[in-house]
Order: sequence, then C-alpha cells, then structure tokens
Amino acid sequence: MSDLLQRLRDRGWRLTAQRRVIAEVLDGEHVHYTADEVHARAVERLPEISRASVYNTLGELVSLGEVVEVTTDGRAKRYDPNVHQEHQHLVCSGCGMIRDVRTEGDLMAALPSGERFGFAVDEVTVTYYGRCPGCAQAS
Repeated sequence: MSDLLQRLRDRGWRLTAQRRVIAEVLDGEHVHYTADEVHARAVERLPEISRASVYNTLGELVSLGEVVEVTTDGRAKRYDPNVHQEHQHLVCSGCGMIRDVRTEGDLMAALPSGERFGFAVDEVTVTYYGRCPGCAQAS
C-alpha cells in the first residue's frame, strides 16, 4: 500500500474506487503530475473515472494537506504527495520535469536579517532550475 493511501486511511478518509486509483497514481518518489497526467494514468486503471473526479479529488487532497500544488514558470499546476519530508525542487527549464531535492543547512538562516525588511518569515521555498540530462544532450 502506498504511503499516501496509508495516510488517507489513517485519517479515516473514505476511499472510493476513484479516490483509491488517484492515490495510487500519486504514489512514488519524484511524483509531480499535472491533473491531466493523473487522469490519463487513472483511466488506465479505472476507465470510467471522470476528469471532474480527478480535479475534485486533487482539490480535496490539497485541502487536507496530503498533496501540495507546485507551479513553476507559469506551467500547469503539478501535484506533489511528498508533503511529510522537507524538500525543495529541481526543475528542468526544457521539458519541465521536476525532482525533489533535499538541501543541507538552514534555508531560513540563508536570508540575512537585514534582507527581511521587517517580515516575520514563516517558510522558505527554493526552486533550482537547470536542464535535465535529456534536454542538455538535445541542445
């Protein structure tokens, strides 16, 4: 059983066939699918699943805090189920592939107090951009 499925069961979330398939599609490391990609993969497992069910379920998962929306450079929203391990993202500026990366050190401390302009900073998000091996080779 996937980590996401287990977390949802532990919360007592009603796992319909549609919700179960969506959670299974989101299982794994470095998962950052768009809603359309989730739908395409879900249809392979449950042909009658509707696009509306996928969008509604993704919205519920985000509201529950079990999935986070990731948006980079105006591209389509992607859904990341890796919410319980602190990580940043590495994004290919060519194809848009996203990988989870774990940084070392205190990202909050990297922002000098003089650069906070009086803000009480709650969180830090860092996104690294580059070209994946496939896109770097193609250029």
